[in-house]
Amino acid sequence: MEETLVNNAANQPRWWAILRMLLGLILFWKGLYFLQNYVYFQQLTQTTKLSIFKSYEPQVAFAISYLSLLGGLFITVGLFTRWMCLVQIPILFGAVFFVNLNTGRGVQDSEFVLSVLVLALLFIFTLFGSGIISADEYFRSYIKAATEKGHTDKIFQASV
Repeated sequence: MEETLVNNAANQPRWWAILRMLLGLILFWKGLYFLQNYVYFQQLTQTTKLSIFKSYEPQVAFAISYLSLLGGLFITVGLFTRWMCLVQIPILFGAVFFVNLNTGRGVQDSEFVLSVLVLALLFIFTLFGSGIISADEYFRSYIKAATEKGHTDKIFQASV
């Protein structure tokens, strides 16, 4: 199974990495925005109709802000991409279905469209991985170079 994941990454086009980086930058930017407008974001979490979060709204707002920031950074560089996308999916699911649809602006709002697009991209990158230009692929090939016969010889011959 791991071998097919490596082969899939090698077969992905270069624009796949650019799309992943753009997704990560959007998430990172939203995390910064939430931290800068923390009071507004806390009020936004109060508008959700989920009663399980009512007593923990400040903690939920804090966690979402920092998870968006950290997840965006990791997705941008392509490190633990699938795991970070899995962490972001529930956050974006809540943004789409509990926040954006309850604000009264409807589906014509650009924030709603961006949230749906980001949610779709998170699903895609969870399934297909980060691509060839990523930290995941670098570490995967680095480990492969250390364990297979002949790869380390090539590395040391190239540096001499």
